[in-house]
Amino acid sequence: MSLNEQILKRLKRAGTGRVFTRSDFLDLGSTPAIGMAIQRLLQAGKLRRVARGLYDFPRKHRLLGELSASSDAIVAAIVRRDGIRLQTTEAAAANLLNLSEQVPGRIVYDADRRRRSIKVGQRTIEFRERSRRKMATAGRASGLVIAGLRSIGQKQVTPARLVHLKKILKPADRSRLLKDLRYAPAWMHPHLRFIAGQKKSA
Repeated sequence: MSLNEQILKRLKRAGTGRVFTRSDFLDLGSTPAIGMAIQRLLQAGKLRRVARGLYDFPRKHRLLGELSASSDAIVAAIVRRDGIRLQTTEAAAANLLNLSEQVPGRIVYDADRRRRSIKVGQRTIEFRERSRRKMATAGRASGLVIAGLRSIGQKQVTPARLVHLKKILKPADRSRLLKDLRYAPAWMHPHLRFIAGQKKSA
């Protein structure tokens, strides 16, 4: 099986909507060989360049025409390639947790290291370097909760919002809140203990 065929096989096995980088194929051949194979697939129209170093299957909708790659898929590819850790921004976390109806107008991620923004069509995906403390809970539900509460602010934390968070979190995620108290500001501790089921809300 040729290198082109091996790459296509892996792409098809991953399904539609996934974004790839050269590093996803390094087990199949050398970096130059992978690069040449990708160029051949691009020229044949079997692969599409999403942005510099990012590729996906060209997808078309019967009514909408060619579909662009999702921001989540692009970010996932960058995380795999660069080994960076990302955390949803505070405003986005509040929206995801239904603590706020405000939808962030920009696509921004907090990161554990500096990285330039990426332009994809009309979109710009930004990576904002944050402190180690704020990135310590990246990828965990506790990090999402801490970011969401920080976004709405101490004065906007109500019993109803805390009950809501307690209901939507899984038991394991509620327990994790207690272990991650050290990464949250002091005013948030009583609220996190309540969500974890340890005590009544202050």
